Amino acid sequence: MGDVEKVIIIGGACAGLTAAIYTARARLDPLVFTGSMFGGQLMMTTDVENFPGFPDGIQGPELMDRMRRQAERFGARLIYEDVTKVDFSSRPFRVWAGDKEFLAHSVIIATGAKPRTLGLESEEKLLGKGVSYCAVCDGAFFKGSDVVVVGGGDSAMEEALHLTQHANSVTVIHRRDKLRASKIMQERAFANPKISFIWDSVVEDIKDVTKDRVTGVLIRNVKTGDKREIPCEGVFIAIGHEPNTKIFEGQVELDERGYIKVRDFVKTSVEGVFAAGDVHDHRFRQAITASAFGCMAALECERHLSEKGII
Repeated sequence: MGDVEKVIIIGGACAGLTAAIYTARARLDPLVFTGSMFGGQLMMTTDVENFPGFPDGIQGPELMDRMRRQAERFGARLIYEDVTKVDFSSRPFRVWAGDKEFLAHSVIIATGAKPRTLGLESEEKLLGKGVSYCAVCDGAFFKGSDVVVVGGGDSAMEEALHLTQHANSVTVIHRRDKLRASKIMQERAFANPKISFIWDSVVEDIKDVTKDRVTGVLIRNVKTGDKREIPCEGVFIAIGHEPNTKIFEGQVELDERGYIKVRDFVKTSVEGVFAAGDVHDHRFRQAITASAFGCMAALECERHLSEKGII
């Protein structure tokens, strides 16, 4: 164990890096654990056209690299390791990366969330080449196209409805014979002439890896076993997200889905521990909102340290 850090930031994507920029500029000398998956979901994204300041768009990995360099310019110290354990039961807070222990007066949690996947090899290979987990992020790339949405909950209906603003047609594929979405979302989806439904079916493969782009999906009816291919140019998978909060169980209050509960936007149930981005925001899940929460967490962190007489 060494000196007590003013702030440790856990997470190295939009929320974590924005928090790093703000806390570094405030002379808090942040220690940032980016994790082994630096950059989060944007590292798997190609064109980002809705992040302010880039009128011609920017590649996801480049955006993350720019944020990293900006944080380091102001003195943020980045460690590309995963945090394996935390203890917020006493002060200073304790954080472990591997077998090494670190102490901190405050912590910002920005570990994000990951989309649930179908678990297909073709899904992974065609990610960013027609396969997406975010209609708001990528829907505009499918103007006039035929697309597929996989899922049956509110998120899937939101994705489908948003895609009707761009796509020629939207086909929803659901493994059951009725939707899990709320009644109002179902009504909106059923009323939209661009949306059609295929029931009792699962996606077994996404075509065509050999062409390096999506050309269709192979589906199987779970009741009859019949298989058929549905031509499409885009596949949007909307079967939920999983917040990366396993190591925080029992340390901060989580909701029934595992997201961190917050008040005043970014304050957790433990004073001095803040949360930013998709780790608590299951509604918007955008790069810009994650960055905004990172800013808020950094400002609240600075205020907390000042009130405690630490800075």
